Amino acid sequence: MKISALVKPGSRKENVEKTGDGCFTVKVNAPAKDGKANRRAAQLLAEHLGIPKNSLILKRGVSSKQKIFEICE
Repeated sequence: MKISALVKPGSRKENVEKTGDGCFTVKVNAPAKDGKANRRAAQLLAEHLGIPKNSLILKRGVSSKQKIFEICE
């Protein structure tokens, strides 16, 4: 299953908001440096979905705000 996420790094409050079918907006405190925002976004998204964080893999958008994650079992 693929999930589309708009990641907003450097936010004051961290949260995950569902914006559509399989689409989320993820606000993270971490800066967009050295993959910190990507790792924190994956962690928050996994917590929100109730799955282990190692089941969520970033497939596309390493250097973009728009990301595609895939849930692997």
